[in-house]
Amino acid sequence: MCGICGIWGHADPEKTDQMVAAMYHRGPDDRGVYSDSRISIGMARLAVIDLNPTGHQPMSNPEQTIWIVYNGEVYNFQEQRQHLEKMGYRFVSTSDTEVLLRLYEQYGDDFLLRLRGMFALAIYDKRKGPGKERLLLARDQLGIKPLLYAERGDTLVFASELKALLASRSISREIEPVALRLLLTFGSVYQPYTMLKDVKSLLPAHRMILEGGQKRIERYWSLRTDRCSELANAPYEEHVRAVKEAVSESVRLQMVSDVPLGAFLSGGVDSSILVALMAGQVGDRVKTFSVGFDSEGAAFDESSDAARTAKFLGTDHSHVLVTGKDVRERIFRIASALDQPTVDGVNSYFISWAARQAVTVAISGTGGDEMFAGYPWFQSMDADSSQSRNWQTKLTAQWARWHVFDRLLTGPRGAELYRARTQDGFLSRYSMQYHIFSSLGAARLLNRGLRVPAGAGRAEEFDLQSIDELASAGVIERVSALCLRGYTGNQLLRDIDAASMAHSLEVRVPYLDPVIADLALSLPSKSKSGDGDRSNPALVNTYRYSGAKRILIDAGRSLLPPDFDVQPKRGFTMPFDAWLNGPLSDVLSDTLSETSVRRRGWLDLNEVKSIHSEYRAGHISWIKPWLLMMTELWAREVLDQ
Repeated sequence: MCGICGIWGHADPEKTDQMVAAMYHRGPDDRGVYSDSRISIGMARLAVIDLNPTGHQPMSNPEQTIWIVYNGEVYNFQEQRQHLEKMGYRFVSTSDTEVLLRLYEQYGDDFLLRLRGMFALAIYDKRKGPGKERLLLARDQLGIKPLLYAERGDTLVFASELKALLASRSISREIEPVALRLLLTFGSVYQPYTMLKDVKSLLPAHRMILEGGQKRIERYWSLRTDRCSELANAPYEEHVRAVKEAVSESVRLQMVSDVPLGAFLSGGVDSSILVALMAGQVGDRVKTFSVGFDSEGAAFDESSDAARTAKFLGTDHSHVLVTGKDVRERIFRIASALDQPTVDGVNSYFISWAARQAVTVAISGTGGDEMFAGYPWFQSMDADSSQSRNWQTKLTAQWARWHVFDRLLTGPRGAELYRARTQDGFLSRYSMQYHIFSSLGAARLLNRGLRVPAGAGRAEEFDLQSIDELASAGVIERVSALCLRGYTGNQLLRDIDAASMAHSLEVRVPYLDPVIADLALSLPSKSKSGDGDRSNPALVNTYRYSGAKRILIDAGRSLLPPDFDVQPKRGFTMPFDAWLNGPLSDVLSDTLSETSVRRRGWLDLNEVKSIHSEYRAGHISWIKPWLLMMTELWAREVLDQ
C-alpha cells in the first residue's frame, strides 16, 4: 500500500519528489523516484508484503526497460507467480509488485484481467526505444484505490491524492463547478470529476495508455449478470453454498500479510461474518476494533453489539470512545485527511486511528450491502418499479426533465418542477433514495455566477446515466450496479482510502472482489432479497422480517450466534447534532458566516443563512449544515494551503 505519482512528457524529479513527500502518510516505510528524459515516477511505500529492500519501488524488470509504481494489493499474486515460474520467469523478491511487472511483460495491457485485488498503478515501458515509450495507468475493477491526473499541454501529472498534485505546483487551484454541484446534490464528488477543474479521476475498471503522442482511455472490465449463469436454475441451497465458499476464499486471500492484521467489527452482519471466517482460518485471536460514543451519542452507539460478537468469536477486541472533544480537536485534520470534501468519513477516520495502534492492515465489511441487497433502497426500488403509472404522469416527468427547464429550478415554481421530474423514470426515482440537497437544493445553493458552468438544475437522471451499468438487468442487479458505481465508489471507498491512509493503515474489503461481484450479480434476485418472515410483528425492521440480504445471512448462519438476523438493519451514524450544537458550534458558525461565504464565493449567502437558521431552530437535520461546514474546512485546509 502506497502513494504513487509521476510526471509524463517533461520529467521533473524534483517536483516528483515533492509529490512523494506530500504523501508521506500513505507510505512512511520507504520512498523512491525514478527519472529519465521522458518521465519521472515516485512512490511512498507502506510495507505490507515483502518488508525487505527487494520490495522497493519504483521497481524495474532485470533489463530496466519496464518500470512500475503500484498502490494496493493483488491477492492472487502467489497463484500468478507460480504460473509465471512455470513459464520460465525468475523472481528476486517475494512482493506482488514484481509479479504485476512480469505479468505485464508477458501479457501486455490485458494482464489486468488476471488480477484480483485493489490497485492503482503506472507502468512505464521503453522497450521500443527512444521516442516510442509508453505509459499505462490503471485502476482496479471496483475502484477501491484512487488515481487522479491532470493534463497541461503535452505533460500529464498523476497521483493518488489531490494534495500530491497540488504539491507539484503544476496545476491550477480553480474549482470545478460541476463537482461542487455533484457534491451538494449527492454528498460526494462523482467521478471522473474532482474538486479541481484541471484534475480528473481515472474511472474504476479503466486504463489509460499514452504513446506516440496520443492518449486513449479504455474500459477493461465491466459488471455483468451472466458470468455464473449455471446458478440461475440451481436450488437456493446451492446459492448459499456458493456464496459461503466465495466469501471464505476472498477472506483467505486477503489475509496474506507480512505485518499485523486485524478487522473492523461493528457488530452488524457484514463485518461479523468476515471476522468469523478470519477466526476460523488463523490460530491466534483476531484483533478487532469498534467505535463508540459517550453519553452524547448513546442512542447511536453500537459498540455493545460489537462486544457481544467479539466475545462469541473470541477476538482480541478494542473499543475506541469518540467524544465531542476529540472531534473538535481533530476536525481540521479530518477535513485535510479526506482530500476532497464529503458528507462522510469521520467514522472511518477514528476507527482507522484506533486500529493503527495495533495493526497495519484491517479488514472491512464494506460491500456486503451492495453485493447482496442489504440497503433499504433495494426493496424500495423493487416495490416502486412494480407500480404502474399512467401515460400522463410518464409524459409529464419526461417533459419536465428537458434541459431547457433546468434554469427554472431556482425560480418560484422550482419545487413543483422537481416533483414532476421525479414522479417517474427509474433513475429519477432511484435518485430519491439517497441525496443530500438534491438537484433542487444544489441549484439554489450555488452562487449565481457558478450556476451556468455547474449545470445547475440538471436532473439527477442525467448524472446517473453514466453509472447505470446494468440498465437492462433486473431491479435488484441494476440497483447493485448503481450503488457500486455511485454511492460506494464515490463516497464510501474514497473516504475509506483517504481516512485510513491518513493513519498509514491499509484497509481491505473482501466483499468487493470481482469474483464475488460476478457471483452476486448472477444470482436470482429472490435469493438476495426474498420474502421475509412476517409472522411476528415484533420483528419489524429486522433482517428476518424484511428478508434483506437473506443469502449472506444464511451463508454465515453457522458461524454466528443464534437469531443473529433478528437485529435491525441500521446505517452507522454518529452524534453529529450533539457535536454541531456543542463543541463544533463555533466552527459551524464561522464556516457558515457571511464573511466566510462571501470570501469563498461558491454559495448563495441567503440560502446558507437559511440553512444555518433552520438547523439552529431544529427544523432540519445535521446533514446539510455538516456538508457545508466540511466543504469550507476542506477549502481552508487543502485548497488554501
